[in-house]
Amino acid sequence: MAGARELDLLSYLSSNGIDRTMLGSVSHGSDRRPTPIEQLRVVEISDRIAGSYCAKLLVDAGAQVRKIEPPQGDPLRRYSASCSPPPEGAPAAPLYCYLNAGKQSLTLTPDSERYRAELAAADVLIVTGGRSQAAEVGIEPRQLLAASPRAVVVTISDFGWHGPFADRAASEFTLQAWAGSPGFRGDPAGPPISIGGDVGEYMGGVFAAFGVLAVRHRVEQGGAGEHLDLSMLEAMALMQSSEWLHSQLLQVPPVRRTLEVPSIEPAKDGYVGITMVTGQQWLDFTAMVECPQLEDIPQLRFQIGRWEYRDLIRESIRPWIAERTVEEIVALGQLFRLPIAALGNGASIGGMDYMVQRGVFIDNPAGFHQPRPPWLMSRCAPASVGVTTRIGADNDTPAGRGAEPEPFPAPAGLPLEGVRIVDLTAFWAGPAATHLLAAFGADVVKIESIQRPDGIRYSGGMRTDVDDWWEYGWVFHAMNTNKRSVTLDLGSPEGRKLFLSLAAGSDVVIENFSPRVMDHFGLTAAKLLEVNPELVVARMPAFGLEGPWRDRVGFAPTMEQIGGLTWVTGLPEDPPVTPRGACDPLAGVHAAFAVLAALHFARRTGVGQQVELPMVESVLNTTAIQPIEFEVYAITLDRRGNRGHGGALQNLYRCAGDGDNWIAISVCDDRQWSALVGLMGRPSWCDDGLSTIEGRRERADEIDCWLRNWFAGQPLASVLEALADAGIPAGPVVSPSLVTENPQLRERGFFESLVHPRAGAARYPTPPFARLAGQHEWLRRPPPLLGEHNAEVLRERCGLSDEELARLAATGVIGTRPKGA
Repeated sequence: MAGARELDLLSYLSSNGIDRTMLGSVSHGSDRRPTPIEQLRVVEISDRIAGSYCAKLLVDAGAQVRKIEPPQGDPLRRYSASCSPPPEGAPAAPLYCYLNAGKQSLTLTPDSERYRAELAAADVLIVTGGRSQAAEVGIEPRQLLAASPRAVVVTISDFGWHGPFADRAASEFTLQAWAGSPGFRGDPAGPPISIGGDVGEYMGGVFAAFGVLAVRHRVEQGGAGEHLDLSMLEAMALMQSSEWLHSQLLQVPPVRRTLEVPSIEPAKDGYVGITMVTGQQWLDFTAMVECPQLEDIPQLRFQIGRWEYRDLIRESIRPWIAERTVEEIVALGQLFRLPIAALGNGASIGGMDYMVQRGVFIDNPAGFHQPRPPWLMSRCAPASVGVTTRIGADNDTPAGRGAEPEPFPAPAGLPLEGVRIVDLTAFWAGPAATHLLAAFGADVVKIESIQRPDGIRYSGGMRTDVDDWWEYGWVFHAMNTNKRSVTLDLGSPEGRKLFLSLAAGSDVVIENFSPRVMDHFGLTAAKLLEVNPELVVARMPAFGLEGPWRDRVGFAPTMEQIGGLTWVTGLPEDPPVTPRGACDPLAGVHAAFAVLAALHFARRTGVGQQVELPMVESVLNTTAIQPIEFEVYAITLDRRGNRGHGGALQNLYRCAGDGDNWIAISVCDDRQWSALVGLMGRPSWCDDGLSTIEGRRERADEIDCWLRNWFAGQPLASVLEALADAGIPAGPVVSPSLVTENPQLRERGFFESLVHPRAGAARYPTPPFARLAGQHEWLRRPPPLLGEHNAEVLRERCGLSDEELARLAATGVIGTRPKGA
């Protein structure tokens, strides 16, 4: 099989006796490679971005999606972030066309035979809404699974289907507040700052799509389907870095509102984004900006320590930055291997060198360009972008029946049991991918080395009162449960030999080094596929394996800065604000989804491949509305503080009492506005001119002023409950360190307790789904100690003896303590 790399895929498969019909649909256009999944029939009943994006990801991978809409159509058909109307003659607004291209549209009533036939024929059903909303459209997962036990039913709702908040109204904005996002972002002298855009919706959508493929993996081996009950609150809580673990493990108070320093700084001709994660990067930065006086303050080597020195840092570095252009600073930063970037927005993203030279933006038949799916496979290609159908255009297309997988014995248990993964990832994005795969049952072996442990073990701050300080990193703890740890010096021949032995017996190898690292070790995808032709080799470079930015350094804040998310976050009168790493887990879950799609192909055809997952392209898929609306309407979406985009009325308001008592509120429709007016006692300023969305939009500043005054006299706890009772989305702005106190998250079992051998008992985050049928916990193993499972794994997988293990430890090929510690 090794010779397949030199052959055309179709010829290779034919010569090896693999039937062409096993491949699934072939991508249209000039790329004749097959899509990774095939014969997957999906029905989508959704009225929000999360559901549409979940189905879009499946369309991109090769699924057929039939979208059932009400007679007036999905509300997103008319939605524009800039409140612009759909272009004349277009089937829908641009965002809808981005999310729904290639899907079929049906308008069916829930009481019709045809509707029930569509549900019965589906392999996968995607529904947005809580239990009561689902019942209104005839969805009862237990009944559906009783009739179709191999179906996957995924429901996406704000708080999940059970718990004390299950029936509360919410919005992306108020869920951010509940999840702790604005509670640690912003200067304490001003308001908390929410993340601009709808990034939480996309996070929920990709989690749901991952869950679909995970359960589908079990179904295809003869196992049962599942109801996946996804909570948007939990998905958005996973976009925070588990700050409650930070408080416990590092023994520090709950995190308070701050901004990164430095972060978004004014250069000669615009803003430049600066990110320093490691202590070495800080020292290199101070050398670059010629500020040696900042080198000798030890607190500044950690991001968390720089806030107290913010005035000194800004006074020191800003003259140097102000004298240089953004282009000059970015170029110099690359020489120092520092994550420094120009800020992107709707007007500029599409013209960046990376986007142009790598062909990132592709045609949508609705008349604009959109980012391609955020994965590139060596043997497969995404489905081409289809047309966006008009409402009900496919009503006459009969319901078919999805192909039933051939039944054969499969062990009961978690969906990914039996999948073996070798995990070379570090920091947050990569471990977030394998964290999810491990929770769903995969056996994940995390590879580090004593020469270079995972940097997230200590880069954000570390204990000075313990000998094994590398075992207390809070992001490491949060994202590495259920894994086993092996240390291997890949710089040594013996270390590489053992790694290849592990890869030969695995299904997936995943890494997120810069591209040159694996090449340096001689562990290229070609080499790995040589020892295991069915292997999925997933690579997560910041800016791709090839192209003009191949060797650039970047972390999640860098991607947020380039991709436009930073541009729409912050107060209009101030510089943009970096969302603070939310795109690490976003990229991780996209990677986990693509890994399962490639694994699906490998299991069906016996053909492995390389999967390239540029981190920046995951961000671009969630900020696509910015370049799309600029192209269609010539409007650049900008920062609006906490006011957001679109037609909703929203903001953060300080409530009565001592302390930082802020509340997030959204008014999304006329009914909610009427309820708020009633709650306020129908003040005289609430005249009939404000009874419509258009009227409120025209007088938004006036309304904001009145609401600010009204909330200033309301105690937070009581007004929050009054708003909830009135069906108005609202949430308290809480520190992410304190989300463990949220009664909804507690009731849902989002936190599970584990006992770590060094840190003791702690509460760890789980995937954002209710537990699966028959499941008792998501987390079965605490985060591993460095090299904790060397003997266990290397005996089991590589057949090493005690004498060989001792020799490897003596020569530093393996170990349990960082070199020099």
